[in-house]
Amino acid sequence: MIGARALAVGRKEFRQIARDGRTLFILLFVPAFFLLLFGYALNWDIRGVHIAVDDRDRTVESRSLVEAFVRSGYFARVETLTNDTQLNRLMDRNEIRAALIIPRGFGRDLARGERVPVQVLLNGENANTATTVMGYANSVIQSESSRYLAAGGAIAIPPPFVVEPRIWFNPQLRSALFLVPGLIAYIAMITAVISTAMSIVREKERGTIEQIRMAPLNASSFIVGKTIPYLLISLAAELVIIGVAMALFELPMRGAWPLLLLSLTLYLVGALGLGLLVSSIAESQQV
Repeated sequence: MIGARALAVGRKEFRQIARDGRTLFILLFVPAFFLLLFGYALNWDIRGVHIAVDDRDRTVESRSLVEAFVRSGYFARVETLTNDTQLNRLMDRNEIRAALIIPRGFGRDLARGERVPVQVLLNGENANTATTVMGYANSVIQSESSRYLAAGGAIAIPPPFVVEPRIWFNPQLRSALFLVPGLIAYIAMITAVISTAMSIVREKERGTIEQIRMAPLNASSFIVGKTIPYLLISLAAELVIIGVAMALFELPMRGAWPLLLLSLTLYLVGALGLGLLVSSIAESQQV
């Protein structure tokens, strides 16, 4: 009996949603808009870091190292240094974020199999940016060192202890892969809570809640009937933004789709219940 009454309320709610194009647009397309907005705006990756180069060796090996920095995509060479005064001026004016200094004898010492120190100077006014740039520089230098060793260009004695970091789940450290899954859950919570809360409060404002109270409905049938349409619409909206995330942000899906849908359903039921709680307290949409 409850099921038949709940379905009747659900059909009525679907018809009301279909007549209210603005609500349907908000529920289906605004979540995808939020995903695009936050997914592109919240990006911690740093590209094109302005770097100046002081190549004091001017050999094939030193030029190869400079090209490795530029080729990585993390750095953009904007200046060639000739003296320390020029370096200080560029750093003070924030025209560069880093400087690469290659010492004399770089190529000769490499051929001998000796360790050659390469200096990277960073603008440290922003600690997070400096740490990230330092990580990029280390990555480029280590990659170039490995290339020389593999080609037999140098003989190196490894240190007794070596740290070999491995990044799981996101080897490229792309910030989008950290942020987008959280955004999906965040957007789902917002849209689900607002949809059910606004639905019942709208009934209060229009006075139709009194008609519902006079109808042969109990509270369970009314709540279930109100919840079902928004649950289905919210699920559809979530699938839309997951598809957008996979297409635009290359978000990988490594798991079972049925398990994901089940988790989303349980999550949305809780969010819709929170919306019903809010609607039972608020007396107007403005509140």
